[in-house]
Amino acid sequence: MAIIDLVKWMPQGNQTIYAYKFPETNLSTYTQLIVQESQEAILFSKGQIVGKFGPGKHTLNTENLPVLRTLYGLPFGGKNPFTAEVWFVNKLQPYNIDWNIDRMDIQDADYNTGIPLVANGRYGLKITDAERFLIKIVGTKTSFDQQNLTDQFFGEFSTKTKSTLMQFMIKNRIGIKQISAHLDSISEHLRSIMLPFWENIGFELTAFYITSIQVDGSTDVGKRILEAISRQSAQAIGGYTWQQSQAFEVAKDAVEGMAGGSGGLLGAVVAANFMGGSGASGGIMQPQYNQPTFNQSNPGSPGGNQQPVAPVREVYCSNCSKKFASNLKFCPFCGDEYCPCPKCGTDNDKNAKRCVSCGQQLMMEQIFCPNCNSPIAAGSAFCGNCGKPVSEGKCSRCGTPLTPNVKFCPKCGQKNS
Repeated sequence: MAIIDLVKWMPQGNQTIYAYKFPETNLSTYTQLIVQESQEAILFSKGQIVGKFGPGKHTLNTENLPVLRTLYGLPFGGKNPFTAEVWFVNKLQPYNIDWNIDRMDIQDADYNTGIPLVANGRYGLKITDAERFLIKIVGTKTSFDQQNLTDQFFGEFSTKTKSTLMQFMIKNRIGIKQISAHLDSISEHLRSIMLPFWENIGFELTAFYITSIQVDGSTDVGKRILEAISRQSAQAIGGYTWQQSQAFEVAKDAVEGMAGGSGGLLGAVVAANFMGGSGASGGIMQPQYNQPTFNQSNPGSPGGNQQPVAPVREVYCSNCSKKFASNLKFCPFCGDEYCPCPKCGTDNDKNAKRCVSCGQQLMMEQIFCPNCNSPIAAGSAFCGNCGKPVSEGKCSRCGTPLTPNVKFCPKCGQKNS
């Protein structure tokens, strides 16, 4: 077999090749080895490394490779043949390695339900230990490229990335709504976890990025979740509730389905009734923003003789802070007496001088009805409980009825003599 006088490797194309084995093994002590700037050459003979060469032009003689004397008994000088495998290792620093993780099921912190996620990104590798890389990774191959790398480590890489990513999200309670704001911190955390893995096989992990983490829309569950999120966003922007959205759909079906699909008057009536009557102001279409109120009419009065009464609403007890109806005289939860503000009806402490809600000045001197002994607000001409007149005189200037102990007219300010 012919002896090879020149050994070199010039990568062709855009494919990233990490290691390449020169196809010929018949060398001699006059063979020239050319190593490019970004490469390192390693010679194997009889199962062991016999030499390493950096960038430059080298002659494979017994001065550069003294181990040849031991392996082959080669004398010094002369053109002595020997066999060896020459591996070229590419020590460039590529950043274009894409990665992706298939479905991960996680209990989302925002929606408190299981959501399937997918993630993808990029990472960069640099060979720092060519010997370790060749011994642990390449084996019997004749070349080792980027595709070989991703295929060989996909299982371990995928499992480790999934586990670390899910642990980080669960521990820090990061939901799908905020995930984009944490991509940088998650990327750095994953890089620190993956670093020892790559160092063990002769690589340095120079960069690691997560470009996106999102709901897996390729599954039925993921599709339904994305549709629900889309509807929720539309409702928030449009200012309507889920119940209102359903009412629109039912009303639409009613109009389209009645009278053989032509709608007509019957469909319109059904739709109007379902949407709450005229103007869509009641029923299902009424937003549930107001607190519940009590009946404001007198149910005991005949239909044509109803008397207007003060509206009944819910107030907070000044003692226990629980709600009760304003037509009660005592709190049903703690028994404290209801002392309403004459202006806004807020319950106040008996000794309060001003209303805690509106600041209205409360009675400085408590006046009681001479007939039923109920408290009377200052300036009142009649008792609010029994309706009896409580005035003892009139203002000498404007004739306004005055209650007992009033020193000045509440209307014109005239001093009561």
